[in-house]
Amino acid sequence: MKNLILIAMIGTFFISCKNDSSQKTPEKLNYPLTKKVDTVTNYFGIMVKDPYRWLEDDMSEETKNWVTAQNEVTFNYLSKIPYREELKLRLEKLWNYEKIGAPFKEGDYTYFYKNNGLQNQYVLYRFKDKEEPTIFLDPNIFSKDGTTSLGGLSFSKDGKKLAYAISEGGSDWRKIILMDAVSKEILEDTIIDVKFSGMSWKGDEGIFYSSYEKPKGSELSAKTDQHRLFYHKLGTAQKNDPIIFGDKVKRRYINGSVTEDGKYLVISASESTSGNELYIKDLSKENSKIVTVVNNFENDTFVLDNIGETLLLGTNLNAPNKRIVKVEASKPTPENWVDIIAETKNVLSPSKANGYIFTNYMVDAVSQVKQYDYTGKLIREIELPGVGSSGGFSGKKDEGTIYYSFSNYITPGSIYSFNTVSGTSELYKKPAIDFNSDNYESHQVFYTSKDDTKIPMIISYKKGTVLNGKNPTILYGYGGFNISLTPSFNITNAVWMEQGGIYAVPNLRGGGEYGKAWHNAGTKLQKQNVFDDFIAAAEYLTANKYTSANYLAISGGSNGGLLVGATMLQRPDLMKVALPAVGVLDMLRYHTFTAGAGWGYDYGTADDSKEMFDYLIGYSPVHNVKEDVNYPATLVTTGDHDDRVVPAHSFKFAAELQTKHTGNNPTLIRIETNAGHGAGTPVSKTIEQYADIFGFTLYNMGYKDLPNATKVKG
Repeated sequence: MKNLILIAMIGTFFISCKNDSSQKTPEKLNYPLTKKVDTVTNYFGIMVKDPYRWLEDDMSEETKNWVTAQNEVTFNYLSKIPYREELKLRLEKLWNYEKIGAPFKEGDYTYFYKNNGLQNQYVLYRFKDKEEPTIFLDPNIFSKDGTTSLGGLSFSKDGKKLAYAISEGGSDWRKIILMDAVSKEILEDTIIDVKFSGMSWKGDEGIFYSSYEKPKGSELSAKTDQHRLFYHKLGTAQKNDPIIFGDKVKRRYINGSVTEDGKYLVISASESTSGNELYIKDLSKENSKIVTVVNNFENDTFVLDNIGETLLLGTNLNAPNKRIVKVEASKPTPENWVDIIAETKNVLSPSKANGYIFTNYMVDAVSQVKQYDYTGKLIREIELPGVGSSGGFSGKKDEGTIYYSFSNYITPGSIYSFNTVSGTSELYKKPAIDFNSDNYESHQVFYTSKDDTKIPMIISYKKGTVLNGKNPTILYGYGGFNISLTPSFNITNAVWMEQGGIYAVPNLRGGGEYGKAWHNAGTKLQKQNVFDDFIAAAEYLTANKYTSANYLAISGGSNGGLLVGATMLQRPDLMKVALPAVGVLDMLRYHTFTAGAGWGYDYGTADDSKEMFDYLIGYSPVHNVKEDVNYPATLVTTGDHDDRVVPAHSFKFAAELQTKHTGNNPTLIRIETNAGHGAGTPVSKTIEQYADIFGFTLYNMGYKDLPNATKVKG
């Protein structure tokens, strides 16, 4: 779930059009009948009914018919929103600008990603010396509808061979294609049935990759539990690929990567999304043994780089905010670690390039970057273009010029080149987008949660917005898996703000903004803290007249979908609209689908103990929809090919809402076909989805017309 797509939503603006909040809501909808089955599970002597479990069978004709019927009702409702098409056109117009990624060098060529504007997928270009760039890989031609995407690539050290992965229909399952990068000739048969895998070359001989046994039954929902690391040698059949790690020890997630100098295979193994074992194998020695660096799951540790037989490690062992240590490969265990860069009060995310370490610190969720040499000597603090998020600062050991990105909620992402010796930055690419950042403001506030914990939140909106409690506002959150929400620009947010909408993002507990303690404070028996933090954010926005209950929407995706589901059930009075996307909503059964058992560090499972079961059923959205409650207008969104958070979560939640909800607020589910958890979603589908989401949001806030229709048409 770490690589989860964090969904950012949008809204509208009060200028010439007057909002009529007295607008009558539509008549109560006639939802498709969702049958109930007599399914009961015994948890510690408590019999829990699960009447919609049949919807978990994604291969059944009955489930497919239910999906079709739900979409028919949903899209019929959405089609009646008078400005839905206007929103779509504005999204298309704003989206339609050239987007170019930072260049990177592989062998004799320099590569970069580019999207001309509305292409469904980014195209990979390359050039040599001063030649004109040409298309190297175009994922837009992988499938007719643009739903097959590039899922990662890896070049051999000399840049002459390439392994790239593709995803079909948004699935986490991948295929790996091996290519001669110079001639672009496909080298051999496709490697299939790969999941949650990197690709790392051993010289130019072959690649390491990871996968599970293909499950029996549905590959989109069946449990995948034992990950294994394989080695594929060019010219051999995949069925003969030896297992390097994971055959004798059962681990849910295993990754193998080769150090830049080719000397070591680094193996990371874990049972959940937090904490990992770490191993190394000396590839320069024939039949070398796998050597243990860390033998438990209590902390997170990774190899940043090596200098010969000296390893540089990043770790949160005895350092919740992370530190950099060095150790000899011959004696790599923790008692031999020596600090190079000690832990600070701010969370560290390190990278390396040209023999330097770059430390990206989060200071109240905002980037601060410093440059060190490999002895831990501070070279400089890097002056960033402003207050926001910076990424990149990585490259090979012989690259003196590297690149980094910078953005915030109101500043489109630009790319800068950085000279590692002189420390000078230059603007490399600035997007030519039809959005003027000078017209908007973004500021950070701190509010107190239920237990008096101080929570930061960044609020962004158009300058001159009057804080009168009537501004359409989207409150977006995540709060889990040690993931940090740092300021970043999103086209959809821009459309929201140019329409006069407020966009607010709190840094909830469960995230990684303040280190391991902050993460742990939102896990297992402390998960309610996350919901309390989110509720307190809504109360702050209301108390300070940014918005009010009639103009507030809450949104979040994946773990953030759980956040929205739990919050709207606990405090339906706080918001007008709820937008749970690809959410984890059945907390009693999430661990029985695909790789869901790996999320146990954050959630705990219903099988752990009676105490854990009681806690989970106490907030699980599927199990806490009450009869005769007027819930907010709800648009549940999911994809029929989501094999990260299976769509059954959303199906069952929607069924519960439609059955029990009272009042006329719609409780709809929008199911995208041939789409997964979010990664690789075609631009065309994304635009359509946001036009629907924002149309739904504004319509249910009482808007008969777009607040800033002039902007849409202009």
